[in-house]
Amino acid sequence: MLERNRPNIQDVSPVAAIPGGEFQIRGSRFTADGRPKVLFGDVSAPLLVGSGDYIIARVPDSVPHNDLVVENDGERSAPWRCEVGVQVAESLHPVTNPAVDFQGNIFTTFSGSRGQKTPVSVYKIDTNFNVRPFLSDMMNATSIAIDREGLLYVSSRYDGIIYQVTPKGQMSVYVEGMGVATGIAFDKEENLYVGDRSGTIFKISRSRQIYVFTTLEPSIAAYHLAFGPDDHLYVTGPTTSSFDCVQRVSPDGHVEVFYRGLGRPQGAAFDAEGNLYVASSIGGRRGIVRVTPSREAHLFLSGPNIVGLAFGHSTRMYVTTTSALYRLDAGVNGLPMRNIE
Repeated sequence: MLERNRPNIQDVSPVAAIPGGEFQIRGSRFTADGRPKVLFGDVSAPLLVGSGDYIIARVPDSVPHNDLVVENDGERSAPWRCEVGVQVAESLHPVTNPAVDFQGNIFTTFSGSRGQKTPVSVYKIDTNFNVRPFLSDMMNATSIAIDREGLLYVSSRYDGIIYQVTPKGQMSVYVEGMGVATGIAFDKEENLYVGDRSGTIFKISRSRQIYVFTTLEPSIAAYHLAFGPDDHLYVTGPTTSSFDCVQRVSPDGHVEVFYRGLGRPQGAAFDAEGNLYVASSIGGRRGIVRVTPSREAHLFLSGPNIVGLAFGHSTRMYVTTTSALYRLDAGVNGLPMRNIE
């Protein structure tokens, strides 16, 4: 009799979330005499939908552990393991991906509104998750990339300059004249690519020669760049549409649509299997979308206000929202850093 009344979870999607994100739970016997409950430990999750075989639950701000259960009339389901991100920094203002160096330190920005002078431009979060100011004399720090020598490169959409920064925080101008410089990324030969949101992708050689690599439609916000294991450059640029695309650019500058159907795609990164992860929405659900090499897409992680992500050591993932940084075990390995391939 007890098993006949016990809720049964058959599937939970997506596989991960951050607080404020949503899990869709399918199964049976979720309701009896009253409304079901979804619990993480003893913490109750708000329900958006609750029926006998389908629940949508919002992840609360404080989750003691990642085992989710459904309860009805005092009976609890077997626990279902979900990956929930843990906040490691707040009071930030990233506008794209964080960056992770070879020691596991994380760098992220306080970008501010255009023309705003902020007390701190870039924060450094060490492997113990201590948050410290790293750079302070830069307007509208936007995107961060790291070369194989461990030097940081930071774009400024305010002055069109790409700054080079040592691990100790000594800053110098690397190149200038990049327009509204947003996303930046290195190819395998250490050429640096810069997205000028007015419609140009620049290529800067290691000798700092500047070329126009390709041109695209202007973006209303930014270009976000990531190199795939196929040595093609993948570009996102959010528009007002809910059916935006990821564009792929060949090494000779030819542009094609890789995937269409995302809402406001922003920061992007690849895993070791060649799957592309994009901060965006799909089917009205916001978070991080995984697009396979065969161009199949699904929501991988649910959460509000996500602008970027980066893979760390092992299977760790870091996710930036418009105000915070989260960490979680994504269960996948990121694309290896160029200098440890």
